[in-house]
Amino acid sequence: MANIPTLAEGRVGIRPLRLRDTRDLDAALGENRSWLRQWEATNPNGFTSHDVRGSIRSLQMNARAGLGLPFAIELDGRFVGQLNVSGITYGSLGSATIGYWVTQAAAGHNATPIAVALATDHCFRALGLHRMEICIRPENGPSLRVVEKLGFRYEGLRRRYIHINGMWRDHFCFALVAEEVPEGVLRRWTTGMVPAGQGSVPPEALAEAGRSLPI
Repeated sequence: MANIPTLAEGRVGIRPLRLRDTRDLDAALGENRSWLRQWEATNPNGFTSHDVRGSIRSLQMNARAGLGLPFAIELDGRFVGQLNVSGITYGSLGSATIGYWVTQAAAGHNATPIAVALATDHCFRALGLHRMEICIRPENGPSLRVVEKLGFRYEGLRRRYIHINGMWRDHFCFALVAEEVPEGVLRRWTTGMVPAGQGSVPPEALAEAGRSLPI
């Protein structure tokens, strides 16, 4: 896992997710089940594995294939969540997707935006990727605030995009390309240089998200 860095800014850090995190990860998931369930990816065929150790092994295998970067998020040196860079594609596409979660106790301490900024800057600078994407359910206010803080640009609504908490759910799509942040995502945010409104969802998109597709 040497290709996955350990990065930090102030109280927040990201580091490689390891098998020895199994106990902390399992405890965090159990203690925050009601907090996380509404945003948790599920299997449309009805089977969802709760094998935490097996999940970590799968993420590590994906990383060894060059397709992902599994990170643990830490606040004041304590495990508080996960950030996964997935779907890494090089060549003419040069892109990846970011997904994340933190415990309820860590919310409100900027752990998530700092972790996302650190991971995005690493992907742009060290991996040479061109585009980073984050997809968020319209109902997920805390995650929408993360992309708003960092200035991820709204790109559109994806209908019934990911199976979440037992149903196919709509997601808003946000992205950044490397040319937009030559100074880095973290520095742009911490110096107050994020363009006003760039990470906001347009009112017409919010209205569209509220209109359900026919079953």
